[in-house]
Amino acid sequence: MKKVYKAHILFTKEKDRFEVFENGFVAVEDGCVTGVSADLSALHCQGAEVVDFGDKLLIPAMNDMHVHAPQVHNQGMVMDLELLPWLLHYTFPEEAKFADVAYAERMYRRFIHTQWLFGTMRSTVFATVHTASTRLLMRLYQEAGMGALVGKVAMNRNCPDALCEDVEAAVAGNEQLIAEFNAQPSTLNVQCPPLVRPIITPRFVPSCTPELLQACGQLARKYQLPVQSHLSENTSEIAWVAELEPETECYGDAYNRYGLFGQTPTIMAHCVWSRGRELELMKRNDVMVAHCPTSNFNVASGMAPIRTFLDEGVRVGLGSDISGGHDLNMFRMMVYAIQVSKMQYQQNHDKAFLTLPEIFWIATKSAGSFFGKVGSFEPGYEFDALVIDDNVLHPSEYSLLHRLERFIYLGDDRQIVHRFCRGKEIAEPRENVEH
Repeated sequence: MKKVYKAHILFTKEKDRFEVFENGFVAVEDGCVTGVSADLSALHCQGAEVVDFGDKLLIPAMNDMHVHAPQVHNQGMVMDLELLPWLLHYTFPEEAKFADVAYAERMYRRFIHTQWLFGTMRSTVFATVHTASTRLLMRLYQEAGMGALVGKVAMNRNCPDALCEDVEAAVAGNEQLIAEFNAQPSTLNVQCPPLVRPIITPRFVPSCTPELLQACGQLARKYQLPVQSHLSENTSEIAWVAELEPETECYGDAYNRYGLFGQTPTIMAHCVWSRGRELELMKRNDVMVAHCPTSNFNVASGMAPIRTFLDEGVRVGLGSDISGGHDLNMFRMMVYAIQVSKMQYQQNHDKAFLTLPEIFWIATKSAGSFFGKVGSFEPGYEFDALVIDDNVLHPSEYSLLHRLERFIYLGDDRQIVHRFCRGKEIAEPRENVEH
C-alpha cells in the first residue's frame, strides 16, 4: 500500500548541499520512495494514506559500515593500548566467549537494541569464528527487521587456539550460513536483496594464512558475496603484513592477490595510512573505506585522509568500530569525523575540513550505496528513515538546517521517535533474553 509521510524533509542528493522540503511530502510504496515534493498533488497519490509528523524532521536512517558486534561488552574499556596488544589481551579473550550461544544471545540482543536506539538501520558487522553464534546474530537482525551484512570471521594464525579455525572448517561454516541466508526471497520487492546476508570476513591479513585468504576469495567469487576486512590501520600492522606477504606491493595488494579487494563489493575499515600505490588500487577496484574516527584515536592509529579519498573519488562511509571505538551513535561519528578533519586542516590548509552536508552524505547516501539504493529520498531508494522530534533542542527561530545540525551535535535517542527500514516501521527490539 502506498503511504505519504509529511514532515520537514532533509537529505543529501549531492555531497555539497542538503535538499530541504519544509512541510514536504515523501511517497513510499513497496518499501521504496516513489517521489518527494513540497506539493502533495505533484506526487499523484490519490487515495494514499497520509501520515503527518507535524513539525518534526524526517531524515535518512543511519548506516554503520564497520562494527564488531561481539565487542559490545568491552565498549568504553581498555583505551590505553595500541591495536595489537589490545587485540591480544582483551578483544580475543572476549570473542572466545561466543562459543557459548547463550552468552552470545545476551550480548547480541544488547548490541542490536543499542543500534536501534540510535537509529542505525543498516550495518556491516563482524561476528566471530563461531558459526552457531553468527547464525544467531543474523536471525536476531531478521527478527528486528533491520538490515545487516554479517560476517563469520575467518582467522587461523596469530590468534588464540580458541579462535583458530582451519580452512576446511571456515569454508564449511560459511557455506552453511550462505545456504541459509543468501537465497531467501525479499518479502517486499523482488528487486531488493535480503535485508540480512552473509559477507566474507577475513579478519585481517596477519590472522589469515595464504590458504585461508585464497579460500575466502573463492567463496566471495563463487557466491558473489561482498567482502569486509581491515586495511592500513596501524603502522606496526602494516610492517607486519609486509613481513608476512613479502611479494606484495602494499597492504591492499595482499588482499587483491586473493580476490578480496574489489573483485566483489568490498569495504575496508580505517585506511589511515593508505597512500600511493594502495590508494590507486582502491580507486581502480572501487573499494569503499569505512572511516572510524573514534577507534583511530582510541587505539592511537592516526587520522584517515578522508578529504583525499573524496577528492580522488573513493567511496567513504562511517563506522563505529566498537570496541576500538567507544560509541555506537552514528550521529556522534559525524561530529568526530568533522573534528578530525579540522585537526588535519590545521596541519595542511590545502585540505579543507569536512562540512556538515559532506559528512551527512557520507553517513547516509555514500555509505548506503554499499547496500544498494539506500540513504536518500530520491525516487527508487529504499525508505530507511528517522523521524526526529527536536522540540526540546531548538528555539522556534532556528532554520531547519540549524535544527538538524543541533540535533547531530546535541541530540540523542530520546529525540528519535520513529524508525523505518525498507519502508517498515521498526519496533523496539527485545533487549533481554527470555527465560
